[in-house]
Amino acid sequence: MAITAGQRLEQYTLQCPQELLMVKAEIAGELDEIAIYRGFSSSLTRPTAFDIDIPILPADANILSIDRLHGPYDPAQPRYIQTGLSWEDFLPFLIQLDL
Repeated sequence: MAITAGQRLEQYTLQCPQELLMVKAEIAGELDEIAIYRGFSSSLTRPTAFDIDIPILPADANILSIDRLHGPYDPAQPRYIQTGLSWEDFLPFLIQLDL
């Protein structure tokens, strides 16, 4: 079974624990914003399942943009590293870490 984009992003945050990823995606026709930090994903706009085996970012999700931030996340004062990256823009970061 192939690793999904969501799993790759979670693995990225495990290997780069000082970073948080804020992902904007279209899931089943609805917009969602997902925070990924230290290997865990959480939806900021929809309920997050308690079962960690249920992916927050499903394989068929359309990733619209990825923001890289310094963690831990403080919504009152987010500290951005890069904003508005497309999936294609982010791929080199994953490839560099063999993800």
